[in-house]
Amino acid sequence: MQLGMIGLGRMGGNMVRRLMKGGHTCIVHTRNFATVQEFVKEGAIGTKSLEDLIGKLPAPRVAWVMVPAGTPTEQTVMELASLMQPGDIIIDGGNSNYKDDVRRAQALKPKGIRYLDVGTSGGVWGLERGYCLMIGGDTEAVRHLDPIFRTLAPGRGTIPRTPGRKSQDGTAEEGYLHCGPVGAGHFVKMVHNGIEYGLMHALAEGFDILRNAGTEARPPELRYGLPLADISEVWRRGSVLSSWLLDLTASALIEDAALEKFTGSVEDSGEGRWTVMTAIEEAVPADAISAALYARFRSRQDHTFAEKILSAMRYKFGGHVEHPTGG
Repeated sequence: MQLGMIGLGRMGGNMVRRLMKGGHTCIVHTRNFATVQEFVKEGAIGTKSLEDLIGKLPAPRVAWVMVPAGTPTEQTVMELASLMQPGDIIIDGGNSNYKDDVRRAQALKPKGIRYLDVGTSGGVWGLERGYCLMIGGDTEAVRHLDPIFRTLAPGRGTIPRTPGRKSQDGTAEEGYLHCGPVGAGHFVKMVHNGIEYGLMHALAEGFDILRNAGTEARPPELRYGLPLADISEVWRRGSVLSSWLLDLTASALIEDAALEKFTGSVEDSGEGRWTVMTAIEEAVPADAISAALYARFRSRQDHTFAEKILSAMRYKFGGHVEHPTGG
């Protein structure tokens, strides 16, 4: 298939590479034309404007937006809509708020332009591992784009089948899922990231406790100088804690057990806040996720080893670099 990709950053760029490797044709655009030219060398078709991109796409045109959530996405979607025809498809694959998706889809509906929201998880490792895709929108449009989603997704790989799933149809085992109507994809991704906050923070606090087992505040006979890198490694093997987040923690600790390059100032990208706000709207208690979010706020004022662990995980899976703090 042919697809237009707007945004060639850590995620968008590698998605283009994975799609081209899978035999698809990618027409690409980003504000920095030098970046576009780099992808042209790799086999993509470059463009200098959104109008140029739309002009090079066959009908029904498919444009995937991978730019920062908020104003950049809003402006890009609306500009694309002004250039597209009925039947064309716009995909927001960034981290937009699901309520914005619903509003945009309603705005585009009178023009006959179909809108999909695709929560995309995979970080900087997606090129090799594939991307977990959570999709919201029109069923027909989702089916039309199945070859794209199937290429981007990781596939079944070597993961054992869940007992009882042999009688289940669908694409979940392939790593992508049509979750429901517009907004459902980003809603599921939002909660996914909220859970991620809690899991990361539990790991981070645990390693902080392990690290402080040797402090002078403890009786001499209860002090332990524990090998954190080795502990993270042994937990990867047969432990119920084994996970990709633990894999990344082990990788960071073997590189530098003290995590010297991290201050522990931990940003939040929005989904954690939205998950907590949605929990309030639904009157659902979300103690762990809320606490993890507030801990990130506090990390920008005062740092612990736990926050260094969090920063290291974020850098490992998403390439997120710490921002300077104001305090």
